[in-house]
Amino acid sequence: MRDIQAAIVQLRATPDVRATVAVATALSARALADGAALVALPENFWGIGDEGLGRELARPLSEADASPIVAPLLDLSRRHPGAWIVLGGLPERPAPEDPAAAQGLVYNTLALVEGGEIRASYRKIHRFDADLADGSVLRESARVAGGRRPVVALTPVGAIGLSICYDLRFPALYRALALAGAEIIVAPAAFTLHTGLDHWEVLVRARALDTQSYVLAPAVWGRHNERRHSFGHSMIVDPWGTVIAQASPTDTVRQARLDPALLAQVRSDLPVLRHQVLPEPPPADIIDLRGV
Repeated sequence: MRDIQAAIVQLRATPDVRATVAVATALSARALADGAALVALPENFWGIGDEGLGRELARPLSEADASPIVAPLLDLSRRHPGAWIVLGGLPERPAPEDPAAAQGLVYNTLALVEGGEIRASYRKIHRFDADLADGSVLRESARVAGGRRPVVALTPVGAIGLSICYDLRFPALYRALALAGAEIIVAPAAFTLHTGLDHWEVLVRARALDTQSYVLAPAVWGRHNERRHSFGHSMIVDPWGTVIAQASPTDTVRQARLDPALLAQVRSDLPVLRHQVLPEPPPADIIDLRGV
C-alpha cells in the first residue's frame, strides 16, 4: 500500500438524479483537487426516489459512457489519471441470459474507476430486507439480484476490498477480503437513520478491527423522500479501529492519510490475520438445558 490521501464524499441523495450526480461530481472534483488519490462515493450517490427509479436507469457496465449516472464521473476521472474513484453502488442491468434479467431484477454494483474506465466491479452480495421498529419496510431483494463473489482489486495505491452497506453485518465477507490481501476496504452505504444511530460506527470500526485494514465508509445522509431518511456520518477508520475522519450531517468531503507504516505495525504487533485457526465457523453444539 502507498502512503496516500483518501477522501470520502457524503451527500443527500434525492429523486432529482441530474442534480444529485452533479453534487457527487463536484464534491469528487474538490477531493481530487485537494490531492486525494482515492475518492469513495456512497451507495446511491446518484439519487434515491421511488422503487422503480433504479430499474429505469440501469445499464450494463459496458454502456457506462452513455449513463447519466456514471458518465460525468468517468469524464472527471479522465482529467485525473492515476486517481481512483469508487462509485459506491449503482443499478447495473444484467445480461439477457442472466436469470436476474428474466426476473426483472438489477444488480447493486460498486464500480472502481480510473482513467475514465471501470477497472473493477463488485455486485452487492447481501440484500437489505427488513421491517424496522420505526415503521420502515425495505425489500431490496424485490428489485435487486444478489452477487456471488467477494472482490479485491490490486491497484497502485493498495489492495482494495469492495463491499456495500448491509454487507457490514456479515464478518465472513470481510474475512474473505482480508485473506485475499485487502489493505483498504470500502464500504459505501445508505444506512437508515433508525439502524445508523446504534449500529453504524460500531460496525465500521469492527470491520476495521477484524481485518486490520483501513475502512472507507462514505454514506448518504438526510431525508430523501417521505419514506427514507439516512444516517450519514461518513467515516474513515484506521487498522487500529480509530476514527480518523468523520462527516457532520451535510454535503461534504472528508480526507485522511492512509499510512502503510501504521498498517504494517498493527499487523505485526497483533497478528490476528495469521492467528486465525478456524477457516469457517463449525456447526454449533446445541446443549438443551430446558429441563435443568
